[in-house]
Amino acid sequence: MTTTLNSFETAGATNLEEAIIKAITEARTTCELDGSDSAGCAVAWDIVEELQAEKADQQQAKSKKTSLDNYCDRHPESVECLIYDL
Repeated sequence: MTTTLNSFETAGATNLEEAIIKAITEARTTCELDGSDSAGCAVAWDIVEELQAEKADQQQAKSKKTSLDNYCDRHPESVECLIYDL
């Protein structure tokens, strides 16, 4: 069984969890069929790892904004949000 990352790249953010579950299932199947030492097994688990890393990156990107950042997004003209070049 051959698994490629391209089939999961189109999943989108909303389906990322589903793509991870599907990749885990395919990785287990690939390893059972080809053996746990096979290149296909390693590639399948690499895909799972990449998907999980993408999910973590997306979650981290969402949590980077502080309350000041949110305030400045809504009120860029306020004194707290002005940035001066020196």
